[in-house]
Amino acid sequence: MTTNVGLIDRILRALLGVALIAFALGYVQPGTGWNWAGWIGVVPVLTALFGTCPLYSMLGISTCPARAA
Repeated sequence: MTTNVGLIDRILRALLGVALIAFALGYVQPGTGWNWAGWIGVVPVLTALFGTCPLYSMLGISTCPARAA
Protein backbone atom coordinates (compact mmCIF):
# COMPACT_ATOMS: atom_id res chain seq x y z
CA MET A 1 0.00 0.00 0.00
CA THR A 2 1.32 3.38 -0.93
CA THR A 3 1.24 6.39 1.35
CA ASN A 4 -1.54 8.76 0.31
CA VAL A 5 -2.08 10.82 3.49
CA GLY A 6 0.02 13.96 3.94
CA LEU A 7 1.43 15.35 7.19
CA ILE A 8 -1.31 17.90 7.96
CA ASP A 9 -3.98 15.34 7.08
CA ARG A 10 -2.32 12.80 9.40
CA ILE A 11 -2.20 15.27 12.29
CA LEU A 12 -5.86 16.20 11.86
CA ARG A 13 -6.88 12.54 11.65
CA ALA A 14 -4.95 11.69 14.80
CA LEU A 15 -6.50 14.59 16.74
CA LEU A 16 -10.01 13.73 15.57
CA GLY A 17 -9.50 10.06 16.37
CA VAL A 18 -8.20 10.74 19.87
CA ALA A 19 -11.12 13.11 20.54
CA LEU A 20 -13.62 10.47 19.42
CA ILE A 21 -11.98 7.79 21.55
CA ALA A 22 -12.04 10.16 24.54
CA PHE A 23 -15.77 10.58 23.91
CA ALA A 24 -16.19 6.79 23.79
CA LEU A 25 -14.40 6.42 27.11
CA GLY A 26 -16.62 9.02 28.74
CA TYR A 27 -14.07 11.80 29.19
CA VAL A 28 -16.02 14.33 27.10
CA GLN A 29 -19.73 13.60 27.71
CA PRO A 30 -20.13 10.77 30.20
CA GLY A 31 -23.26 8.64 30.04
CA THR A 32 -24.95 10.01 26.91
CA GLY A 33 -25.87 6.61 25.51
CA TRP A 34 -24.03 7.42 22.27
CA ASN A 35 -20.55 6.89 23.67
CA TRP A 36 -20.18 3.65 21.71
CA ALA A 37 -20.14 5.71 18.50
CA GLY A 38 -16.86 7.27 19.56
CA TRP A 39 -15.06 3.98 18.83
CA ILE A 40 -15.19 5.02 15.19
CA GLY A 41 -12.19 7.16 16.18
CA VAL A 42 -10.00 4.08 15.87
CA VAL A 43 -10.23 4.34 12.06
CA PRO A 44 -8.73 7.85 11.73
CA VAL A 45 -6.03 6.98 14.27
CA LEU A 46 -5.02 3.91 12.27
CA THR A 47 -5.05 5.76 8.94
CA ALA A 48 -2.89 8.48 10.51
CA LEU A 49 -0.52 5.89 11.95
CA PHE A 50 -0.08 3.93 8.72
CA GLY A 51 -0.30 6.94 6.38
CA THR A 52 -2.70 5.30 3.98
CA CYS A 53 -6.44 5.71 3.55
CA PRO A 54 -8.42 3.04 1.68
CA LEU A 55 -11.10 5.55 0.67
CA TYR A 56 -8.46 7.89 -0.78
CA SER A 57 -7.07 4.93 -2.74
CA MET A 58 -10.49 4.09 -4.21
CA LEU A 59 -11.12 7.72 -5.17
CA GLY A 60 -7.59 8.33 -6.48
CA ILE A 61 -6.91 11.11 -3.96
CA SER A 62 -3.53 11.81 -2.36
CA THR A 63 -2.61 14.59 0.06
CA CYS A 64 1.08 13.62 0.04
CA PRO A 65 3.46 15.98 -1.70
CA ALA A 66 4.79 14.70 -5.03
CA ARG A 67 8.04 12.76 -4.75
CA ALA A 68 11.00 13.44 -7.00
CA ALA A 69 11.61 10.74 -9.61
